[in-house]
Order: sequence, then C-alpha cells, then structure tokens
Amino acid sequence: MTANEERMLKWFEYRHLPDHLQQISKPFGEMATNLCESVTPGPERTVALRKLLEAKDAAVRAKLKPGG
Repeated sequence: MTANEERMLKWFEYRHLPDHLQQISKPFGEMATNLCESVTPGPERTVALRKLLEAKDAAVRAKLKPGG
C-alpha cells in the first residue's frame, strides 16, 4: 500500500481550510504522508496515524479557541 492508498490520509487534508488553520494543519498532513511513504503498513502505522490525527485536531482546536 502506498501513501496514496492509505485511507486515513483523507483526514489530513488541509487545502479546504482558511489560511490561518492551514498553517497549523499542513505540517501534520506532510508528516502523515511521509510516515505512509517510509513505514510499512500495519497496526503500528495505523496507531501512529491515529495519534497524529488526534494531535492535529487538538492543534487546530487550540488555534480556534486558545485557552480552551
């Protein structure tokens, strides 16, 4: 499975976001793509992607509402 075939990558898309959120989300998307290109598919890669997704979501929320 290549990076383009990894289904979770859709959750790391960022081009639809406003610029100020793209700045936060883009590095996570790039990291997810790099991970899929360099790590063999399997359960641990899936866990890594899920945790990266959680981190991306938290960072975007932090940008939207600092101090929570």
